Amino acid sequence: MTFETVPSLVRLFNDQANDQAKQPFLWRKRGGSWQPQSYGSVADDIRRLARGLIALGISAGDRVALISENRPEWLISDLAIMSVGAISVPAFATNTIEDNRHVLTHSGAKGLIVSNNAIAKRVLPAAMQAPELRFLVSMEGLDLAQSLPIDAFDWKAAMTLGENIADDEITRRVDALQRTDVCCFIYTSGTGGVPKGVMLTHGSILCNMQGAHKLILELGLGKEVFLSFLPLSHSYEHTAGQFLAISLGGQIYYAESVEKLVDNMAEVRPTIMTAVPRLYEAIHQKILRGLKTAKPFQRRMFDLALQLGRKRYEAPGTLTFKEKLLYFACDLTVRRKVKARFGGRLKAFVSGGAALNYEIGVFFLALGIRVLQGYGQTECSPVITCNRPTRIRIDTVGPVFDGLEVKIAEDGEILVHGEAVMKGYWRDEDATSRAIQNGWLHTGDIGEFDADGNLKITDRKKDIIVLSGGDNVSPARVEGFLLLQPEIGQAMAHGDKHPHLVALIVPDSDFAKEWARQNNVEASLESLATDAAFQKAISQAVDRVNAGLSAIERIRRFALLPEGFTIDNAMLTPSLKIRRHKIRERWASVLARLYEK
Repeated sequence: MTFETVPSLVRLFNDQANDQAKQPFLWRKRGGSWQPQSYGSVADDIRRLARGLIALGISAGDRVALISENRPEWLISDLAIMSVGAISVPAFATNTIEDNRHVLTHSGAKGLIVSNNAIAKRVLPAAMQAPELRFLVSMEGLDLAQSLPIDAFDWKAAMTLGENIADDEITRRVDALQRTDVCCFIYTSGTGGVPKGVMLTHGSILCNMQGAHKLILELGLGKEVFLSFLPLSHSYEHTAGQFLAISLGGQIYYAESVEKLVDNMAEVRPTIMTAVPRLYEAIHQKILRGLKTAKPFQRRMFDLALQLGRKRYEAPGTLTFKEKLLYFACDLTVRRKVKARFGGRLKAFVSGGAALNYEIGVFFLALGIRVLQGYGQTECSPVITCNRPTRIRIDTVGPVFDGLEVKIAEDGEILVHGEAVMKGYWRDEDATSRAIQNGWLHTGDIGEFDADGNLKITDRKKDIIVLSGGDNVSPARVEGFLLLQPEIGQAMAHGDKHPHLVALIVPDSDFAKEWARQNNVEASLESLATDAAFQKAISQAVDRVNAGLSAIERIRRFALLPEGFTIDNAMLTPSLKIRRHKIRERWASVLARLYEK
């Protein structure tokens, strides 16, 4: 496929649907079994919903909000909105009422598509405050106590609203779409401040897929199967998990939940998965906990697989003949079983959304699981660089994607130029002019290229901690080492304008439960946070980390928190990055006490 000549994302899908009308495309689990919907059937549903949107008065350039968990109707809605020339405005299913109010009012959405009652409860109060909103479509029937002051339709009704509208009208609108047209607003997840609406065009996403497609070719193109679980309202999954799958003529399975993800992987047997570092950290800890009950021989072979796998990666070509034989034995006894847990045909995990800890990356590579770390931003549709399958350097984020230029400014900031760069921030010219200067996107990240052209992210401008002595410290680096410890589930380093670092720590839930059981005490985080013996156990983990850090990076004091960082309490973004400003606000008094003598 020549991505440079495709005029729109809708045309991309329509071409695939025409070629593969009878092939399975979207899968969901119902009644304990996976049920498919073909490319042709999905195309029919997109046209029906598109006609319904036209009947409801949606014109080119209008905004339609989409708030739902990942499911087939999400993709159908997204492409139906784009098919009529309108702009899709996805929002996270976990958004609060205030988050939804901001998205609906700021975008000026005329229509709203939601999935179910649980989400509607957090959307309808916001919808009532959105002055331009005209109608609501629900994928499932809503349990409304009274009628709404806007028109409301269920999915079936919306599909029949435009029965008198000719297919020619849809064709005319699709043919009018150009690469420079805005196709969606992706609202940034807001790690600091109010989310901004990033305007992405059809061309910007198509340009991003051009680079992704070249990477996939190196993996060996076949009948690709994607397992979708990251929020589709995030640009990473929207591009790499949805439109990339379409461009490959692939199949998309929608995971039941994060809790069932590993089970779903074994059932679905995906070939490609996009994920964030938090997932790899969780799987890493789960594997290590499982080893505690393994037989001595199994544990020895696992350790040997890690040792030899690491040597093969870090010092290629240095395995002795004996080590090569042992490596092969580990393939049979360890790596084959690990790969089976992920379905047995996984070509690669693609890691993005945050920095992947080097130790976590090497752990998976040593076990035969290919992890391709990438780097990007919503403002760049989103991928900027990614490791190549044939030359993985886990301490880098790989070379620049095709279709993009990257340069390093004098102050070390990473600048990006190309079609994938956003059109700007909706209704925010000042922020746009600060972000894009002379055609170059200023990422706010600090980086450098190695001798092989791989980009290394050394820090983020806004996240650098400047100690009172003038030393610069990367909190993400320190947090990464803390999260490697089995006792620690979450952590945030703090210390800007202070003489040294402190940390807020959330214990690993499984470790906490097991420790409480062994010590016959209450297992709640609230109780354990004040338990002196438990604090000592966590302190030992912090001491292990400090032993490998420089003097300015060491954690001098820490506090255990009685609750974790979650999306619901607004301390995590939907892509599982910590919201530092929210955490600092919530635990300001605790942080202050850590600096008291």
